[in-house]
Amino acid sequence: MVTGKDRQKQLAREHHERQQAARVQRERTQKRTAAIGTTAGVVVVVAGIVAAAFFLTGGNDDDPATAAASAPASANPSDPAAAAPAQPLPYDKGTGKCDYVTDPAGAAKDVGKPDPKVAAAPAVMKINTNLGVIEADLDGAKAPCTVGSFTHLASKGYFDKTKCHRLTTEGIKVLQCGDPTATGSGGPGYRFVDENLEGASYKRGVLAMANSGANTNGSQFFIVYGDETDTLPDQYTPFGTITKGLDLVDKVAKAGAEGGADGPPKQAVDIKDVTITGKS
Repeated sequence: MVTGKDRQKQLAREHHERQQAARVQRERTQKRTAAIGTTAGVVVVVAGIVAAAFFLTGGNDDDPATAAASAPASANPSDPAAAAPAQPLPYDKGTGKCDYVTDPAGAAKDVGKPDPKVAAAPAVMKINTNLGVIEADLDGAKAPCTVGSFTHLASKGYFDKTKCHRLTTEGIKVLQCGDPTATGSGGPGYRFVDENLEGASYKRGVLAMANSGANTNGSQFFIVYGDETDTLPDQYTPFGTITKGLDLVDKVAKAGAEGGADGPPKQAVDIKDVTITGKS
């Protein structure tokens, strides 16, 4: 028979084990390079500076409730619900089609999925903000699915009246936008494959996708404004280059981030609308 005292000892032991596991995970994470994350629960590393990115739950690893929630569940392989989600397929050059896979987790606005048939051609994106216009050339040839997705989202007003929710000012110097919830966990309700990663570079002016792992692209993107930011691993689809308005991002960076080197920008960046047109 299990007594109340035995039960208390068991709970205390489980609590201690969760704390130990959380500390080990933090130590492992501190040794990683850098990550631009999009999902609640992702630990973001900025040039050795660890910033907890538990956007929805707060994320105190020493809290047993949080530690238990973040621990991997033991899935039963025979359980259909435990099966791995379908992975998007790469761009099919023969048909000119992309594979956009439904992913309701974190869906911020229901604008449907893009037409799988994409142009795979250069385009120009204009981000109209409260600070002015930021303009970029998009590489539809090397990142057709990404540009196809952005064209769809822009046409549906997905980015209208949203905020750039994250600024990093040490090591990895980027401004991150594209989440209508401004929490870092919102997405369009679908995901698609990584593109243009071979020899990827994240130097000043690069426009790239944020993600929460391989082939999990959604709507969040980041603008690199730092000269020395090219330390990111080639895991984030570069799909464009800023041609106008990078000075606006510099001003935002100069104002700093809430809470230190990684957080919401102190100078708010409100996106009024985004338009994408073909490049002549």
